[in-house]
Amino acid sequence: MDRYERLSALLDMLGQSGKVDVEDLARDLDVSAATIRRDLDHLAEQQLLTRTRGGAVANNVAYDLPLRYKTARHASEKERIGKAAAALVSRGAVIGLNGGTTTTEIGRALAIRPDFAQSDEPGVTVVTNALNIANELAVRPHVKIVVTGGVARPQSFELSGPLATRILDEITLDIIFLGVDAVDPLRGAYAHHEGEASINRLMTQRARQVVCIADSSKLGKHAFAQICPTSAINILITDSDASAEVVAAFEAEGVDVRIV
Repeated sequence: MDRYERLSALLDMLGQSGKVDVEDLARDLDVSAATIRRDLDHLAEQQLLTRTRGGAVANNVAYDLPLRYKTARHASEKERIGKAAAALVSRGAVIGLNGGTTTTEIGRALAIRPDFAQSDEPGVTVVTNALNIANELAVRPHVKIVVTGGVARPQSFELSGPLATRILDEITLDIIFLGVDAVDPLRGAYAHHEGEASINRLMTQRARQVVCIADSSKLGKHAFAQICPTSAINILITDSDASAEVVAAFEAEGVDVRIV
């Protein structure tokens, strides 16, 4: 387990229990207590937790972690979801990608599609409000990148706010691949941050097809701000750890669930 994986696991434990103990963490993560103390001090410096005598307690921000700490979570599942989503894209399509680790995997899968690089013309157009995705794809000559305006949010690298809506009002997407913080068969898709939810909602409204991409840990849950109702979702791509009951609930709402 590398350091980012360890930090991600540590923050997951903190998010679940609200507090952690150095000795317990050292045992569970199979590292020394000194290593755990350094990790906790590092996260406390970034205001992701509050140090206590012998451990730490959660800050509110611990439930909406910076993107770099989410990357190690369910990494193999996200990679499979990304490849399956990218396979849905036809040459010449205009697609939308919002921010997140799973949508980043879609961007990477699109970047290496050999059929998109068969001519001098772009094989796909990607509209995104995520600076990290735009940065990765900008060097790919076969991918045309359109970036929305807006103000960058450090947690997710997503652009949001009134400036981000102007370009979206003037375009149409063939597919939006919608990364979410939570998605529930009855309540719909959610994000932690209301500004991101607003831009993501507009992107779904501009798309002919909405494909929600979410690993199984996000299913059957909800977060602070709704992006769209379940009725707006055409396809849900998730991993094989999704429970049969939750999958059936989505299918009962008319969502085409694809397990990878």
